[in-house]
Amino acid sequence: MSSEVKNEHKLSTGLAVLRALAESTRLRIVLLLAERELTVKDLTLILGQSQPRISRHLKLLYEAGVIERYREGSWVYFRLTDSTWISQVLKGFDRSDAEHGRDLDRLSHLRAEQASQAQAYFERNAGDWDRLRSLYIDEVAVDEVISAAIGAQEVDLMVDLGTGTGHVLELLSGRYKRALGIDVNKSMLNYARARLDAQRDGGAQVRHGDLYNLSLDDGRADLVVMHQVLHYLSDPASAIREAGRILRPGGRLLVVDFGPHDLDYLREEFAHQRLGFSDDQMAGWFADSQMQVAEMTVLEPSGTRRSERLTVALWMGQKMDVVGIDTRRSITMRQVEGA
Repeated sequence: MSSEVKNEHKLSTGLAVLRALAESTRLRIVLLLAERELTVKDLTLILGQSQPRISRHLKLLYEAGVIERYREGSWVYFRLTDSTWISQVLKGFDRSDAEHGRDLDRLSHLRAEQASQAQAYFERNAGDWDRLRSLYIDEVAVDEVISAAIGAQEVDLMVDLGTGTGHVLELLSGRYKRALGIDVNKSMLNYARARLDAQRDGGAQVRHGDLYNLSLDDGRADLVVMHQVLHYLSDPASAIREAGRILRPGGRLLVVDFGPHDLDYLREEFAHQRLGFSDDQMAGWFADSQMQVAEMTVLEPSGTRRSERLTVALWMGQKMDVVGIDTRRSITMRQVEGA
């Protein structure tokens, strides 16, 4: 392709983007998607407009290459594409605009409401949490793979985000000098404290905290674990960015969660916000936080009720100490049956 044709292509792409954004509602949608990925329902609640109208605007933005979409069960999420034109428009926008400020306030309230729904579920089930989780995954098999992934070498500081009942702190006892378990649910933390007291592990503590806004300095942790946490969050990408922030260069992040599935009933019965995660999705979030996915393990369900159980995936990433390197290069993959 000649340079003249390339320039014409870039110009036509830019014109398509600018035309798509030359309408107030579509610009508001793009500014919201710059904060986080959202569904049609989310956007109707924030913008106060009907679902058909929002859907028409999303269709135009999609056709112009401004946004992309992906399905999780019966829900469809939208996010911005990686476009220089969009980036330039966003840089030039006046963030002090009053209407945009109100949209961000409603987005914040929506996230708080979604989080409170999940926390209400945890509050009701804290005392029986480990048994409930084992109904759809084999914890023993998962624990074995977690232990193997972490290795025997002791780290100075491990942080367990979404520690729940403290299961990971107990599982990895002896692999850390100090450990900090953080959770927003106080009922869960009460069980975690009792568990640690019984174990008499003086190196581990639990603390109330927000996974989106941790009270830890940059580069403090050697190892961060997020065990079956992300599918309960409305904005998992932000939680991973925060985990990456507290990791030291060379530190590791282990994410244990579900692969993509279509069991919609888990949203209502188990308060799941997301129906699993793909490898590309996880690699992208790691890369955005200057981390590289170094190892991925898949645990396929076993037994006679395979269709009712979930595939579990483990992503091990490392915080890079050089800005601008390729954070998606080599990934070691292995598959295990028995989750």
